[in-house]
Amino acid sequence: MLRSLSENPTLLGALCALGAVFCFSVNDMAIKFLSDGYALHEVVLFRSLIGMAVLLIVLLPVSGGFAALRTRRLGLHLARGACVVFANMTFFLGLASLPLADGVAIFFVSPLIITVFSVIFLGEKVGPRRWAAIAVGLIGVLIILRPGTSVFQPAALLPIAAAFGYATLHMLTRYIGRTENALSMSFYIQLTFIVISGLTGLAIGDGSLAGTGNASLDFLFREWTIPSGRDWWILFAVGATSAFGGFLISQAYRVAEAAVVAPFEYIAMPLAVAWGVLVFGDWPDLVATAGIALIIGSGLFMVWRDAQDRRAKVPDTPRYRR
Repeated sequence: MLRSLSENPTLLGALCALGAVFCFSVNDMAIKFLSDGYALHEVVLFRSLIGMAVLLIVLLPVSGGFAALRTRRLGLHLARGACVVFANMTFFLGLASLPLADGVAIFFVSPLIITVFSVIFLGEKVGPRRWAAIAVGLIGVLIILRPGTSVFQPAALLPIAAAFGYATLHMLTRYIGRTENALSMSFYIQLTFIVISGLTGLAIGDGSLAGTGNASLDFLFREWTIPSGRDWWILFAVGATSAFGGFLISQAYRVAEAAVVAPFEYIAMPLAVAWGVLVFGDWPDLVATAGIALIIGSGLFMVWRDAQDRRAKVPDTPRYRR
């Protein structure tokens, strides 16, 4: 079984992406569940410490040992880590105030931002169809945000900020992923989380800025507290899913083409709807559902067009496995 997977990178990448998306969906749901009782940086610190332990105890021995962590690109690893910290923090702060499905849907504007970034920073060309898809996706975001109405929440802008952080991360991953392995990329991200969340806790973890009445701001400024017995298990689940999810998604994009992996990330949307209904009792209304459909549709179209462009650049010759 393992040998057949190693000989079929497309299948391996798809399975890794599926596992990663499920892990991330559990992570999102659990952190939103904890957002009304703990500080974000406390949750993130516990998550990262547990995630680091999982990496070192479970994943390190099967990935070549400590030699797999050696790198000559420490600066780029730390830059990736900073992007992930920014994306995670803003996304989770948004989830504290938003329904889970809405927050996840808005975040899925990231493929559109990645396309714009690829034009600006990588000099790639984008045709009129993909620009049209970007416009459709942005319309979907506006439908969910509903600016100018009483339904609009400023917290809805936070997943958009997270999408910009994720898009920057993607640019760095495309550059660094050619020489770095999945374990090292996951390790340095967890390390960055530990350092930044620890320093943030020392700076504002006394709770003196809490009590604003805003769910997102209180999640950021709340005083650190000792977790209760049940919440320890939730924190462990958050840490484990973070570690396995980060490793699996890095592995997926390493072994398979992005056009194979990216569509599987959209499975996060129905999972977010399911968690939102089962755990929080949040059903997306018809307006939000229409916006979600436009965002997901435009994103999947972008993935399909990217795959078409890649195939057009590859000569029509037989491929041989080495």
